[in-house]
Amino acid sequence: MINATEQEERAYLEEVKEKLTLAIKRVDDAVRQFSDELRQKKEYIHEHQSGMDEADMVAAGQSINRMAFTGEAAVARKRKLFKLAQSPYFGRIDFVTPNQVSTPVYIGVHSFLDEGQRRNLIYDWRAPISSLFYDFELGEASYSTPSGNVRGRIELKRQYKIRDGRLEFLLDSDVNIHDDVLQRELAKSSDDKMKNIVATIQRDQNAVIRNEDASVMVIQGVAGSGKTSIALHRIAFLLYRFRETIAAKDVLIISPNKVFADYISNVLPELGEEHIPELGMEELAADLLGNPYTFQTFFEQVSALLEKPDLGFIERIQFKSSFEFLSKLNQYLLHVENNYFAVKELRVGRTVVPVALLQQKFRTYHRVPLLKRFALVANDVRAYVRDAAGRKLTGQEKATIGEAIPRMFRFNNALDFYRDFYRWIGRPELLKLDHRLHLEYADVFALLYLRLRLEGLTTYEQVKHLLVDEMQDYTPVQYAVLSRLFSCRKTILGDVNQTVNPYSASSAETIERVFPQADVVKLYRSYRSTVEITGFAQRITPNPDIIPLERHGREPAIVRCNNKDEELGAIQQLLTAFNSSGYHSLGIICKTQRQADAMYQALQAPGVQLLTAESTTFKEGVVITTAHLAKGLEFDEVLVPFASARNYQTEVDKRMLYVACTRAMHQLTLTYAGELTSFLVA
Repeated sequence: MINATEQEERAYLEEVKEKLTLAIKRVDDAVRQFSDELRQKKEYIHEHQSGMDEADMVAAGQSINRMAFTGEAAVARKRKLFKLAQSPYFGRIDFVTPNQVSTPVYIGVHSFLDEGQRRNLIYDWRAPISSLFYDFELGEASYSTPSGNVRGRIELKRQYKIRDGRLEFLLDSDVNIHDDVLQRELAKSSDDKMKNIVATIQRDQNAVIRNEDASVMVIQGVAGSGKTSIALHRIAFLLYRFRETIAAKDVLIISPNKVFADYISNVLPELGEEHIPELGMEELAADLLGNPYTFQTFFEQVSALLEKPDLGFIERIQFKSSFEFLSKLNQYLLHVENNYFAVKELRVGRTVVPVALLQQKFRTYHRVPLLKRFALVANDVRAYVRDAAGRKLTGQEKATIGEAIPRMFRFNNALDFYRDFYRWIGRPELLKLDHRLHLEYADVFALLYLRLRLEGLTTYEQVKHLLVDEMQDYTPVQYAVLSRLFSCRKTILGDVNQTVNPYSASSAETIERVFPQADVVKLYRSYRSTVEITGFAQRITPNPDIIPLERHGREPAIVRCNNKDEELGAIQQLLTAFNSSGYHSLGIICKTQRQADAMYQALQAPGVQLLTAESTTFKEGVVITTAHLAKGLEFDEVLVPFASARNYQTEVDKRMLYVACTRAMHQLTLTYAGELTSFLVA
């Protein structure tokens, strides 16, 4: 029996779909017309170009470009309409302001205007009025607009699930309905891409997404708090809100690896925005360092800590990941500024250039990177000598001045300064650099920072918003480099508990020291895992602030085996069980890449995907990988093999185990032979 309300809603849905179909047809007709006109214009130019002058050709070219642009916009509009036809809206509020009748406001991924009646049938989730859906229950409510605050009452709040144009369910609410819908959505299997969360955005998440004022926003969220999704929705909101001044191409995402970049690539296009450029931190470093340097990657650094931890290596990482290190670099640069310009009297022909003049000219350019000042000082000295001698200088005299001034400085390249820095602090052993100029990862951004300060580097002025994910894996000196390279607004997110290298982890508080103007938001509610899985992970790394969503499932299982062969057999059985479980994704998450490679070889099962540091795509199914590469990903089911005391014993191992377990949505199993790791012993 369908009640009257549901009948009315189904009838309204059909009405909206009909209008969407008509709109799609109109766009189709327009696209065809633009295509025909474009073809005719090109044919006309081809036939008449011999009689056209340059001005005619320029005007014709501009006309073609305008027509092509209009056609592209129509095609983009059609894509949005098609998406709406599949699922036109997910929410409704009936909002009444004083002296007005109640008006239903339907909310979807995009807006849709009924051109005949000149009224909005669907409002974009990012529109000011749509914030009511996320921020208020029934009763008094208000929302902000560019022209001021609008107050009124919400008299009805309703949520829908519409798929393939069919209404699957609707829910009315006089309490928060998001939790009910959220439970339904979270109980589903994972997909091979991160999805948009517009139908289930919570009030605290909405505040982060719609924050227009923060120049730097730092989001520290527990595992499964949806921080990456929130950050992407924030970008989508800002692109919508400031669409006159910022486009997708003006945003840059610093992502931890190509697999993660592929995993999140779906969200913004789902929200009607274009793909956003992304760059790995190491790609950025390689671009800026150039030849002749090569360097260890972060993945290789972590692998070295897992495979053969060396106390000297750990000490070097810890020191270069500290705020003290950045402070000492800044102190050293001040010391260089004040002490390394050994000024001598300069004689050019009969003219003597006094020491005081050279010092004064050097200080005049204090805002210019240090090694770039010499050419400017040399020009000033040439002018001084020319005026003093009352004649033009010879080429040799100009060259003499140009060569003499840099020679008064102790060094002339950043690497020499970097070596000298360690002598200056009395710790030359902290720099390991061979003749091949192969840098340890901890040195890469420190050297870049010195180059930025000493030589100046090309900054990324075209980037208007920078998004940095996995913030805990970057050090103060890396943030200092980002701060100087990118003068734009920033959204920085991560979880200090999910660092894969505890010797170089940054918390929100650490990042705040580099960006004192930052707005810091902390998210404690976890949506990914069941209560049982979250509780299990808490045994490894306790976090008293974490609030799991009340979604229950099976208790995590620890399977003890007598030997390696028996453990492999148990894993194969679990693989068989997964294939008939109805779940879509299983992550077999190992500690090291060597273990992941060996597991892949041992299983030899069809359809199993091995993720490595070189992988570029993520697909659902069975995935074998490391905890390092699994960060940010989630799976219906997770299997952690080799959970023995022998395999998981150091602080780095412990972090890896925590990351691995917190990837699981519905089911978690650990296997081991020998003695169980102490991190799991109650």
